[in-house]
Amino acid sequence: MANGTIEVRPARAADAAAVAALLSGLGYPQDAAAAAARIGAWAADPLSEAFAAVADGEVAGVIAVHAAPYFERAGSWGRIVALVVADSARGRGVGGALVAAAEAFAVERGCVRMEVTSADRREDAHAFYASRGYTVQTGVSSRFLRDLTAAAAAPP
Repeated sequence: MANGTIEVRPARAADAAAVAALLSGLGYPQDAAAAAARIGAWAADPLSEAFAAVADGEVAGVIAVHAAPYFERAGSWGRIVALVVADSARGRGVGGALVAAAEAFAVERGCVRMEVTSADRREDAHAFYASRGYTVQTGVSSRFLRDLTAAAAAPP
C-alpha cells in the first residue's frame, strides 16, 4: 500500500487465488477453484455479496456479507459472514473500508442491524469491531450450532 489508496469492489473470479490464500490464512483451507465457485455463487445472490479490497494492485482483504429479512418484524439484518485482511495490510484501513462497504450493501437492502461472529481467541478482531461501534450482546440470546453433516449420520 505504497500510495495508501484502497479500492473496494465486488470480488471477481480472477481474485480466487488471493481469496483462497486469505481464507486459508484465517484457518479455512481453500483452493482457488473452491473460492471461485463461492465468489460466483455470492455474486448471483441479490442478498449476498463478497467484496475485495485492492491495494497496490493486490487483493489485500475480503469480506462476505448477507442480508436476511426478519420474519417476526419489519426490516432485515445484515451478517458479516467472513472478513480477512492480509497481515501486511493490517492497520492501514483495509478492514474498515471493507466493513463500510458491507454496511452500505446491507443498508441498501433494508437492513437495520449488522451482526458478526468472531472466535473468542481473536481478541484483535474484537477490538476492531468494538472500534467500529459493534457491541457484544450478552444476556440477549445464545448461539446454538449443529453440524448437519454429522447429524445426517447420527440423528439426535
